[in-house]
Amino acid sequence: MTPVLSILTPIEDVLTWGLEWLHTTLSLPWAWSVVALTIAVRVLLVPLTVKQIHSMQRMQQHLPEMKEIQKRYKADRRKQNEELMKFYKENSINPASSCLPVIPQIPIFFALYFVLRDFDDEIFPKYPGSDLGWLSFVPDITANITAHWSGYVMLVVYVASQIASTWFMPTQSKSQRVIFLFLPLVFAFFILDPPGGTTFPVGLLVYWMTTNLWTVGQGLVTRGLREKTAAPPPKRSSRTPPKAEQGGGNGEAPLPEPGTPKPAGPPRRVKRKKGSRR
Repeated sequence: MTPVLSILTPIEDVLTWGLEWLHTTLSLPWAWSVVALTIAVRVLLVPLTVKQIHSMQRMQQHLPEMKEIQKRYKADRRKQNEELMKFYKENSINPASSCLPVIPQIPIFFALYFVLRDFDDEIFPKYPGSDLGWLSFVPDITANITAHWSGYVMLVVYVASQIASTWFMPTQSKSQRVIFLFLPLVFAFFILDPPGGTTFPVGLLVYWMTTNLWTVGQGLVTRGLREKTAAPPPKRSSRTPPKAEQGGGNGEAPLPEPGTPKPAGPPRRVKRKKGSRR
């Protein structure tokens, strides 16, 4: 019976070819082939990551102006969204930029799941006697994580690495960061008890741990670059409030324009001498 081709089949073929090439050409064990394949995927996603970082930096620079727009149109949510969209366009800000490197990894993750699920039937018979272990304590990366105690250790390491990578991920709000911090804990329960009686191979945790450690290193590098590079002044737009409305910048009143007459103060009170009459 001819198998039904899915939308992930081309990605599965590429991943299978990559794993076999790394195993045969570079003589890497299967687990380290997964690690090398993950690094190759993250290298290909570097342009999207750079775009994400630049967009998030621009968003942080213009955050005071965005809050001013939200405050000005607080009573009209539709007008507020329209003005924010115009402001994003004028300043080249993509509010969804934090998801750019994540979106391409979703089909790769599921395709790798299918590759490892069918590994014993489709790939392993071509290379009998090859090593399926990792770091001398994971006996089989194609087995379910609940099949050996090392799977639970890998799950804990995965959750910790995911939280660490989220901490260094540039996000646009605190609420978004909190959601991403709690997602690994929710996903851990899904891994332990997947629906439909399916299994979750340890090799997928190897993939996620590698990409998380890459994200942590990337965050450390970009954070160091941000500290060394001074942020340029924000770009003015038609929705930016004038300086007279923004104040002096340090909590002081705005300075008057040159040549503006000094406003008159309260009338001066004259002290009358004792004994004087009207």
